[in-house]
Parts: sequence; C-alpha cells; structure tokens
Amino acid sequence: MEQEILLSKKTYIKYGILFVILLILDQITKYFAKLQFADGDSLVIIPKTLRLIYHENDGAAWGIFSGKAYLLTFITVVAVIVMVFLFFKLPRTKKYNAIRYILVFIAAGAAGNNLIDRILYGHVIDFIYFELIDFPVFNVADIYITCSTVLFAILLLFYYKDDDFSFFSKKKVHE
Repeated sequence: MEQEILLSKKTYIKYGILFVILLILDQITKYFAKLQFADGDSLVIIPKTLRLIYHENDGAAWGIFSGKAYLLTFITVVAVIVMVFLFFKLPRTKKYNAIRYILVFIAAGAAGNNLIDRILYGHVIDFIYFELIDFPVFNVADIYITCSTVLFAILLLFYYKDDDFSFFSKKKVHE
C-alpha cells in the first residue's frame, strides 16, 4: 500500500510539472509575440495562409464577453476547480490517463489565458493568424484548450463507455 501511494504521488507530480511547462511555454510565446510584433510588425510563416501578429483580446473566443474580464476570470477559476476535482476523482488506473492529460492541457490553457493574462495585462495576448480563412487570432493556450476538447469528445464517443464513469454515481455502502 505504501508503494502504491508513493507511485501515485510521483504520477501527480509528473502531471503538475507538465502543467507548469505548458503554462511557461504559453507565456514565453506570448512574451515574444509582444516583444516582436506589438509595434505592428508581423512575420509571414506561409504566404497568404499563416502569419504571426500581435493582438490584444479583452473578451473570450471571437471577442465575446469583451470587457468582462472579471466574469471570465471567475468562470475560469470555477472551471479549473472543477477540473482539479475531476482529476483527483478519476480512478487511479491507466484507462483514465488520457482524461488526466486532457484536464492538464485545458487547465493550463485556461490559466494562461484567463488567469495570468487577464490579471497581469487586462487582456489575452493572441498572435497566430490563419489568414487563409480569416480565422480569429489565437494563441498557444487556445490550441491546448481546443485540441484537448476535441480529443476528449472523440474519446467519449469512441473509447469510453457509460460504465467507465459509473464511479461518479456510486454511493459508498457502510457495512
């Protein structure tokens, strides 16, 4: 039993380190975007398709909730708390590792955008512009959230079964 607890602690530390690395990567990319492109310059990666620019977004995705930083921060704090709860509520088996990784990526993206950026700057720094389809400017944290959410949906549709989440509704019987 002792060894199992130690292994669990190591595993949770590994996820914590991943969270910090993802957060740092997001913040470094935003820092360099601000440093390089805040004066209006841009860098063409693929002509007429992909460029790096600097954009300040004071709303959520596509600018919704613009100017409502406090509301977005509150929602993010609640969402991260729920994700942490789910992370620890999941059974300690390998079957749920994918969900744990997904929760770490989404939490890191949410923390990078809505906690760090909004608290420090009052807006989110976006810098990746997919001009081929005139897609709204986004950042690395948005990629974490979007890709993880899509992966989660795919796992729910094709990998996990209803029974895999029965632990949420199981009531402990006292003998």
